[in-house]
Amino acid sequence: MSGEVTSTSVLLQTRLTAREGLDESGDLPGRAGRVRFEWSTDPDFRSSQTSDLLVAEPGHDFIVRHLVTSLTPGTRYYYRALVSVATEERPFEPIGQFQTLPAEDSEADVEFLVFSCMNYNKFLHGKKAKSSGPLTATEEDKRLGYPALVHMKKHSPAFFVGTGDIVYYDNPYRNAETLAQLRKCWHEQFRFPRLIDFLKEVPGYWSKDDHDFRFNDSDHNKDRLPLPKTGIQVFREQLPIVPADDQNSPTYRTFRVNKHLQIWLTEGRDYRSPNRMKDGPEKTLWGDEQKQWLKSTLKASDAKWKLLISPTPLIGPDDAYKKDNHANLKGFRHEANEFFEWLDTNEIDHFMTMCGDRHWQYHSIHPSGFQEFACGALNDENSRMGVPPGSRRGTDPDALIEQPFISPEPSGGFLSVTAGEDLSVKFYNDEGKLLYEARP
Repeated sequence: MSGEVTSTSVLLQTRLTAREGLDESGDLPGRAGRVRFEWSTDPDFRSSQTSDLLVAEPGHDFIVRHLVTSLTPGTRYYYRALVSVATEERPFEPIGQFQTLPAEDSEADVEFLVFSCMNYNKFLHGKKAKSSGPLTATEEDKRLGYPALVHMKKHSPAFFVGTGDIVYYDNPYRNAETLAQLRKCWHEQFRFPRLIDFLKEVPGYWSKDDHDFRFNDSDHNKDRLPLPKTGIQVFREQLPIVPADDQNSPTYRTFRVNKHLQIWLTEGRDYRSPNRMKDGPEKTLWGDEQKQWLKSTLKASDAKWKLLISPTPLIGPDDAYKKDNHANLKGFRHEANEFFEWLDTNEIDHFMTMCGDRHWQYHSIHPSGFQEFACGALNDENSRMGVPPGSRRGTDPDALIEQPFISPEPSGGFLSVTAGEDLSVKFYNDEGKLLYEARP
């Protein structure tokens, strides 16, 4: 897979495995080996470059990763792994591809996708795993992977954002607590042929939320496994977000996509105050350093469209009982209100948010005028009906939020965003059906 693509760089990653399918324990064991990455603008690799020799070993879960630099903007590249076998190097299937982002002054439209909440156990085991939505996965789906991925690939997007809950460590069917158990969750998820087929052609940006950090609504309380340090470590290990062995770079970042669009990806777990802390000026989900970075980079941006893609909602509405995010009344609402006031005071125009976490899709408009788009869960079995404005069981009982769209029924799905001089946000279900389009 490839990740963190810019106009001139990309991270390439693969994992060496001892077999193709899951073993008797339901895991996909790795194997030691030596690997080089090869990349070229030619699909036949007639003119190519290679990385140094990389070692796949148990300490990194047999994952190798390489940062490629000095690439050409707006150019399609092909890549593959060369695996050392005895005295020779052999190409390792499949061949992947990615396109670098265009130059910052490019006027060309760019399409990308946003998705989250890929619940493996609900997808495979349905009611035994406390599924909340329709049980639509066929036996073929359970063998190949999530149906939405087939339709997502047809878009041929420039990139995607997987905004949290990429795996679920906690589920009534099975809880993961140890390092080996956490890694197994990634192995079983990423062995699906449909996911492999999608990831080999589309570069990604990944963020974590609660379930792929520790467990539901998790903060840094250490009274339950896995520990926060383990959750942070495994996420950085499993996905191409930072270069190999980089333990220090923050996982909040921003990317200029073209002349018109800049995106911000926030980190919602590493720096947060305790969820049960009384809300107020001292309580923070982002942490002071990230918050200052966010404000300074927003002020410095001359992009027309400024999209903050957050693992959790800032606007909602959400369930009233929760204390986990910016939309929650007893959560981090003070920080959200302060941020929206800052945006207004500093005249940050064409700013909007996109989020995962909530298992239904919606388009909401904050009383201040800022808009939020929720991508919902990827698979039907993990979906549910949402909480509309005015609901007594929600965070907007007085119906101050305007909501042009909310999922009419439980359904998996994803968002497609096309950004140029104009912006389009399209909501799709997991069958690839267009449900709603917004043009902010």
